[in-house]
Amino acid sequence: MHGLLVVDHGSRREEANAQLADIASRLRRLRPTDAVEHAHMELGEPTIVQAFARLVAAGATTVSVLPYFLSGGRHSSEDIPRLVAEAVAAHPGVAFTVAPALGPHDALARLLLERAGLA
Repeated sequence: MHGLLVVDHGSRREEANAQLADIASRLRRLRPTDAVEHAHMELGEPTIVQAFARLVAAGATTVSVLPYFLSGGRHSSEDIPRLVAEAVAAHPGVAFTVAPALGPHDALARLLLERAGLA
């Protein structure tokens, strides 16, 4: 089974953290045959280690980590891959990839125009 792990920075504000859970729910609807979890890099739970373990417990043998970050800064290019590698160490045999940050991308440009009422 394939697992999807969407990761954001995390916030002290629960309503901000809840938005990532909402994105995970939307991914579940789009990919009903995959196991989907969300995690916060810091400042909230579930952590990457906790969410990765849930995916493995659900039967995931490969995991795609999806950083929910707009740009390829240090968190998405260094911190998340390091934290995922630490999580994987407890689950030998589980393969993983870390996708790039979201932007720049034409889909984001279209979304910006839509949000501005210009699409």
